[in-house]
Amino acid sequence: MFNFISGLSLTQKIMAICVLCSVLPVVSITIIAQHPLYYSVLLVIAAMLISILLARALTKPIKLGLQSLETGLLNFKDGELSSLLAYKNNDELGKLCLLYNQTAKQLRQEKQWIYQRELMLDKVLQSSPQALLLVNDNKIVVFSNLVSRTLFNSTTQLEGTQLHELLSDAPIQLTNAIEQGVDGLFNIEIDSHDSQTWHLSTGEFLLNNQKHHLYIFKQLTRELSRQEVAVWKKVIRIISHELNNSLGPMSSMLHSAQLLASRVDEPRLARVFSTIDERISHLTEFVQGYGKFAKLPTPQKSAINWQNTLSDLNSQWQFSYTVSSTQSILHADQAQLEQLLINLLKNAHESGSNPSKINIDVTFSSNTCIVDVSDGGKGMSEQVMANALVPFYSTKSTGSGLGLALCREIAEAHKGQISLHNKLSGGLNVQVTLPCR
Repeated sequence: MFNFISGLSLTQKIMAICVLCSVLPVVSITIIAQHPLYYSVLLVIAAMLISILLARALTKPIKLGLQSLETGLLNFKDGELSSLLAYKNNDELGKLCLLYNQTAKQLRQEKQWIYQRELMLDKVLQSSPQALLLVNDNKIVVFSNLVSRTLFNSTTQLEGTQLHELLSDAPIQLTNAIEQGVDGLFNIEIDSHDSQTWHLSTGEFLLNNQKHHLYIFKQLTRELSRQEVAVWKKVIRIISHELNNSLGPMSSMLHSAQLLASRVDEPRLARVFSTIDERISHLTEFVQGYGKFAKLPTPQKSAINWQNTLSDLNSQWQFSYTVSSTQSILHADQAQLEQLLINLLKNAHESGSNPSKINIDVTFSSNTCIVDVSDGGKGMSEQVMANALVPFYSTKSTGSGLGLALCREIAEAHKGQISLHNKLSGGLNVQVTLPCR
């Protein structure tokens, strides 16, 4: 009996209770009064009809209110917030429907505000100078902006494209940067005479309970263009020449003054001359550093013996090295290549890295020599990495800002490229790519 009642709707339960409450007293009275059977049946039937009519009249507004709430909740489920409930009786269901209408109105306003913000955000992202690429866990592009289409050499939208299909027509440097999946700098060759430097920032987050990968490509506006660098080099050559003309006589006069001072018992003169000599040496070294950048000669290429080269450097700097192949041969300027490696090793040791984690790895691939110099230091922040290859930029109090810039000049003089990437395990990896032919 109770199972039967529990399977009924609310209005049906109310009607069943009304019928039972009206029929049971009538049956009891007919039994006590001992009325004839046909008379008792008529009374029961009449009581049932009257109770059913009364129950329907009582449950009709409840049924209408529940139907309105059900319709409204189905609209909520489908994301439809514009429909309001027409049930306005002054009862508990009427108050619920009124609360529903107020909630729907507030949600509709919030949805419109969020939609406007999404339109504004999409407008900003589409007009952003940075290339944005959002890829889901299935390696499918779910969002891109206009700059990313230009970066990936596409004339159509990238959404819905498999990442490997997108990279098939992309520059090889861009493909390598995405496959590495870490923040860093890389160059893209525009033609045989120029290239673009890009900075890649990566991130992962959950969207709709699915992991997504965000790639942000920022083209670095070179603070010094090639023409400006040429002007700077000319200025440096002139300043270096004038300084050398002055430093030579100053050094000779200082030597003579030191000989004269040695005959005088005045210890303060020795300290003065020692300080002057130290500053002259520092200024000379400073001028020579700028001179290397300003007067980089045309590479005189010869076959590089990597084992001998790295072994000689290993006697000056502590690091480990590996050479994957001895059959492929790189033709480069021996002195310039050694200067490039010395600058990178010097930076690696000054990064605070444990010397045992400094490594040079030389590999050959498709007529290309790839030199990876990695360390276990702190790596570079985004701001520092964005300016690391710009001449005269340095974060060191005694730095000239020409170490990595000179490495870049040497790599480009050999028709190669240099890129920087922070390692996931910590530290920095500098990759120099040089053509073997």
